[in-house]
Amino acid sequence: MALVKRVVILGPGGAGKSTLARRLGERTGLPVIELDKHFWSAELRPLPKDQWRTRQGELVQATEWIADGDLGPYDVLEPRLRVADTVIVLDIPRWRCGWRSFRRSRERLEFWKWLWTWRRRCRPQVLAAIGTYADHAVVETLTTPAAVDRWLNKTVRLR
Repeated sequence: MALVKRVVILGPGGAGKSTLARRLGERTGLPVIELDKHFWSAELRPLPKDQWRTRQGELVQATEWIADGDLGPYDVLEPRLRVADTVIVLDIPRWRCGWRSFRRSRERLEFWKWLWTWRRRCRPQVLAAIGTYADHAVVETLTTPAAVDRWLNKTVRLR
């Protein structure tokens, strides 16, 4: 069984990051940090990168958390990867992410471009950042909902 205290969940829109974070939080009792709530303004403007780096540093000072979010080209991964003990990359097929996103809400064109190109453009950057900043962490790449369920079922946290 895997023990987790500081978990980073990454992947494209519609991959199931928030659902996994919520389920993992329920299973472990760890608080979930929804990064979107701390990053986007009400007008959907991103925080400047220097402010986002600082804000993340504040968010991950706690000893236990699940950081739910991948902000694509706007993101600065270093602050949360440096202190994570577990990194989950949801590399779910694009068609499934697109379907989930379409059912969930209306999204802007920029979102669809990010989702469509995530595997080719963002995933290599995400994996490089993990290699640079989270070489100490357990890294899981999950590619199907069944793989997510299997990982979740073997994960616990001791109090």
